[in-house]
This record gives sequence, structure tokens and C-alpha cells, in this order.
Amino acid sequence: MRFSHETLPQRVVFAPGEAPTAAAAEVAGLKATKVMLIAGPAESALADRVAADLPVAVRHDEVVMHVPVDVADRARKAATEGAVDALVCVGGGSTTGLAKAVALTTGLPIVAVPTTYAGSEATNVWGLTEGEVKTTGVDPRVLPRSVVYDASLMLSLPVEMSVASGLNALAHCVDSMWAPRADPIDRALAGEGIRGLARGLPAVAADPTGLEGREQTLYGAYLAAVAFASAGSGMHHKICHVLGGMFNLPHAQTHAVVLPHVLAFNAPAAPEAERRIAQGFGSPTAVAGLAALREALDAPRALRDYGMPEDGIARAVAPVLAAVPADNPTALTEENLTALLRAAWEGSDPE
Repeated sequence: MRFSHETLPQRVVFAPGEAPTAAAAEVAGLKATKVMLIAGPAESALADRVAADLPVAVRHDEVVMHVPVDVADRARKAATEGAVDALVCVGGGSTTGLAKAVALTTGLPIVAVPTTYAGSEATNVWGLTEGEVKTTGVDPRVLPRSVVYDASLMLSLPVEMSVASGLNALAHCVDSMWAPRADPIDRALAGEGIRGLARGLPAVAADPTGLEGREQTLYGAYLAAVAFASAGSGMHHKICHVLGGMFNLPHAQTHAVVLPHVLAFNAPAAPEAERRIAQGFGSPTAVAGLAALREALDAPRALRDYGMPEDGIARAVAPVLAAVPADNPTALTEENLTALLRAAWEGSDPE
């Protein structure tokens, strides 16, 4: 057994029902006195709760999916003009992504308070979109110093969005089994993340007002993100980044649709990873386990339902081929990639 594993330096606080107190304590720990609060209009009420005890100097609500460069530039300007010394973001992946964009150029510390299961808060990965191209990178400046997880903030997240967001987290686990830097620690974290998500998501669907399902899902999503931050971006995420940037597709739903197709594509060539994924689901096979979970959750099925045009299949092939790691378990060709994208676009069963 020979590998190198890097554990990212981050403080994580699970505090159900106590986000305002916990967030204030994390900001105080940074000795920050002028905070920029980043939260989109949809999260305004939640942000009001979280920020009750924070020294907010600037409040910024222009949050846009995939973080367009011009949106990032305006947020950076607001932070500079406000002379803030810390960022607090309350929201999902797009909100965290905007805070990361500000931190990337300013070096300001982030306290992240997630309201979805996106997982971006636990990674040092940033993403910016310009035109139809989404660019991602890795930088220690964008890793939030602290994360406050409060499952009660998830109670207002509708079941449909919870399912898509949770399956996005599950995609982090699956990609972490065979991504370029995947190691045994990543696989162990990802396997436990799958178990938490497979247990938590059906509970959320059955009882949206219950905390236990939300907590289990949040626990699984965090482990998924930690594994992904170490393992790197594999075939699944490269596909979704290309499609999201080219066609402005909703992030979580795109991941939820593409995931079963990538799993079915790679699993036969990665038997150890397949076994771990199956164990996480408590299923005889990985593909069957994911299929059963998706059926129970009425998961998103087709990319065409979210705005991807049919001619986008052919347009996406070359950029995806260029982006997918060379060591992907199953060799990728123009032909089999086209078949995979078409199946995901149509919503047909994975081959």
C-alpha cells in the first residue's frame, strides 16, 4: 500500500438549531469585525437568522449559478470597497462558489453556512464561468476556514431539491472511488458517505420536517466532499462541468441525471470500487443500489428536462473527451461517450 494523502485544514461544526451562535463564534475566532454576508434572495430569511449576532458591514445578494466572471468581479469590488475582513456565506453551492471567487483574489477567510448538500464548502476547488466555458481550479485560499452545519436550515429545502442536491453529493462519493488522486482514505470516506446519503435521503423524502434524515444526509454530504477534495475530479464531474457551462444547466439536477450513466459505464472496469459502492448502498451491485435509491426518490432522469438541446450532445463530445482524466477506468471514445450523453439526455436506462 503506497500513497500520499492530504487532509485539508478546516474546522467543522455540527450544531443543529444553533447556526447563529456557532457562526458568531467562528467569526470571533477569526478576530473579524467587518463581515461581508453573501446570500441570495431565496436565502434571505435564513441569512437573517444566521447573521443575528454577526458584525455585518456589507450584505451582498447577487448570486448566480456557475458564478459568472462579471458577477464575481462585482462581489470582489463590494468586498474591497467595504473593507471587510471576513466572508460569511449562507446558501448552496452557487453562494459558496461566489464567496470562493472573492477569497481567491482577496485572501479573505470564509465561514460557510450551507443550506443544501452541495459540499463545495469542504473543498479547495473554485469555479468560474465565462461565455459557455466553466473553468475550475484548486487553491488553498478558497477553502473555508470554518463550516457550520445546522440541519434545521435544511428544513425549508423542498424534497425535490433535496433529492437532486443529495444525489450531487453522492456523485462526489462515486467519483472519489476512481478520480486521479483517489487513495484508500478517500475510498473509505466515500463509502461511508454513500451509506449516510442512502440512509438519509429516503428519510428526508418520507418526512421532510424531520431532522434525523436531514442530519444523516448532511453527514454523508460532508464526507463526500472531503473525499472529493482529496481524490480530485473524475469523469462524472468533468462531464457535468462541461454541460453546465455550455448550456447553463442547473448544477444539482445535472449531476443527478448523469450519475447512473457514469456508474454503469465505469463499474465493470473497477471491481474494487464497485464493491465498495455496493456495500454503501447495502445492495448486491453498485448499479442496482443506485437504481433502487433513485426509484425510491423519484430522481431527475433526463437532461432535456432541464434545458439541454439535442444538438448539444454532439457539441459536448469534444470538450468532454478533452477534460476526462486519461486514467478513467473505462476507456472513453467518441462513440461510447455519445451513447452515454444521449442516454442521459433522453432519460433512458443506463447501459
